[in-house]
Amino acid sequence: MAKRDYYEILGVGRDASADDVKKSYRKLALKYHPDRNPDDKETAEARFKEASEAYEVLSDAEKRSRYDSFGHAAFEQAAGFGGFSGGFGDASVFEDVLGDLFGDFFSGGGRRRGGRRHGVPGDDLRCDLEIDFAEAVEGTEKEIAIPRTVNCEGCAGSGAKAGTQPETCPACNGHGQVRFQQGLFQIAKACGQCNGHGRIIRTPCQQCRGLGSSRATRELVVKVPAGVDDGSRLKLRGEGEAGQRGGPPGDLYVDLHVATHPIFVRDGAHIVCDLPVTVVRASLGGKVDVPTLDGLVKMTVPAGAQTGRLFRLRGRGALGLRGHRKGDQIVRLVVETPENLNKQQKKLLREFENISENGGRSMVAEFADKVREIFG
Repeated sequence: MAKRDYYEILGVGRDASADDVKKSYRKLALKYHPDRNPDDKETAEARFKEASEAYEVLSDAEKRSRYDSFGHAAFEQAAGFGGFSGGFGDASVFEDVLGDLFGDFFSGGGRRRGGRRHGVPGDDLRCDLEIDFAEAVEGTEKEIAIPRTVNCEGCAGSGAKAGTQPETCPACNGHGQVRFQQGLFQIAKACGQCNGHGRIIRTPCQQCRGLGSSRATRELVVKVPAGVDDGSRLKLRGEGEAGQRGGPPGDLYVDLHVATHPIFVRDGAHIVCDLPVTVVRASLGGKVDVPTLDGLVKMTVPAGAQTGRLFRLRGRGALGLRGHRKGDQIVRLVVETPENLNKQQKKLLREFENISENGGRSMVAEFADKVREIFG
């Protein structure tokens, strides 16, 4: 049976770009994959192989040029022309497509092929750090102890004895993977000779026994910037677990937990506090002492101040993380109603009430008038 034209198989024109060829093959591979066609596996497998053969030729610039000039005859003498390899052919042609379609199981992790030559990055670490309210506002430095893996000093993390170097694995040529044909697919698995490392250590370091790392506790100084809040996270680059076989170390993430303060609370860059005052002070007004993180400051309460009135002390807040300007301290006035009055206090308050009712208007009197208007 005569072979169909490769361009016809993929449904593209002869001027199609490499991306168009690849996109068309992806669609056909998904459509005709045998696992997606359990009712007609034989026909689907034939179509799948046909599309794969067409893609192998048209995705290779040299093979495509020969096919455009001589058609299928260009590959009839495979020995002379180095033509179509059958099945999936060179795994490098299909790994990208199959990896996108079916994941790393079928492509053998081909997207990271050769990455083991450069070592394996170390894992990231995380720890919690508690600081008090003032330290969060003003910034501080804290010492922490982190247990982690570190590169062996005897071999600088290579795992090989000083004066020697790990050798490239001859079985996988340093890729850490070997490939074999299984039905329709090229399957990749970890190399059994180097255990997927891509390198072989002939003479292991005696200090770490070839591991390249050991456990140790490292003392670190964490610089906490001014203005952090509860839940902030700091990143210390390179302070995580050591990498393997020369790979870079991971990072350390420090999660901050700010202790509550008995007086202050945070509202972004602002600091908020309630200030209790007596009825007399709120009525007559005057200066009061207000606590701040920098100490006590004098603030004037105007006569007749009510509960809930807000006062702003500029520049007494926290330093913003994204700028150099400090927030403010917001003071909320709380007028204290006296309790457990003695006889003299009660007498004086009743006299005050009588005087107040007979002299001038008040919010209480105005409210009573509105109630009478509504309810009669």
